[in-house]
Amino acid sequence: MDTNENTKGIFFIMTGMAFFSIQDGLIKFIFEDIALFELYFGRTLIQAIFLLCFIIITKKSIPLKTHYPILTLIRVVCFFFGFSFFYISLTFMTLAMTSALFFSCPFFMSMFAKFFLKEKIGIRRWSAIVVGFIGVLIVLNPTLEDFNFFKLAPVACALCYSISMTITKYTSDKDSIYTQMTWLYIFALLASLLIFAVSGDGKFNTFTDPTLQFIVREWFTNPSDAWPYVLIMGTVASISFFCVFTAYSIASPSVVSLFEYSYIIWAILAGYILFETIPVPRTLFGACIIIGAGVYIYFREKVRGQMIATDTPPNKL
Repeated sequence: MDTNENTKGIFFIMTGMAFFSIQDGLIKFIFEDIALFELYFGRTLIQAIFLLCFIIITKKSIPLKTHYPILTLIRVVCFFFGFSFFYISLTFMTLAMTSALFFSCPFFMSMFAKFFLKEKIGIRRWSAIVVGFIGVLIVLNPTLEDFNFFKLAPVACALCYSISMTITKYTSDKDSIYTQMTWLYIFALLASLLIFAVSGDGKFNTFTDPTLQFIVREWFTNPSDAWPYVLIMGTVASISFFCVFTAYSIASPSVVSLFEYSYIIWAILAGYILFETIPVPRTLFGACIIIGAGVYIYFREKVRGQMIATDTPPNKL
């Protein structure tokens, strides 16, 4: 792979991660004025429109038929609820903490590769996985007295995302990335509309906790305040995915994947600029352990020629 192309790939992946941090910062900024799945629906709708425009302009033919219907259903369900967990975590955690915990996904991916894709994992990678989860515990700082299970939301996101990406890796031999993306959007839109039909009137919103209100709030209560940001988020998310896809298309995945961790840096900057929050030393220390363990797993995968945790570009729906 040409060095210049790798440099371009690094630029695109870091730009994509920067835009993802902006999107997540905006979610944290407006969550008190919008319902969770209203936000999910609006953002996905805008992304779907961008995808449709791309299809029309490039005249691409995208088959909707999937060769793995059951696995595709599991994949889109995991992806949908996984990032629902992530958005929930943004309501009460700093951007730095949520991003650090999300990057526990390589540890889950390695385990799924072992048990579902029959890859060999040696003692060194198992040790890195254990060390990585120690980093997760340091970031969470759990105590028996006041532990809030909502704090596990980013880890639940990482778990669901890992399942989804492992399935993506398995099905990519027959289903194109465009087919997989299209089904992600279709399911997200239909699932959001179903949730709207069941609870969109806010009848279940009997809570005073802001996070719980975000989950079950009535839809379209503040469209003039919230939806301009949803439009921005959908646009930013589309730009982010374009950057990530471009990075993996023009550069070596083994180079690009390491720079996905730049998201944590961008998240810290976004948190400081938007909310004047500075990560506590414990969060930074735990994040360093998570990153270190993830990078070590990457190098062990490279040595063995197994790239499950790093081969598939992130697709934050």
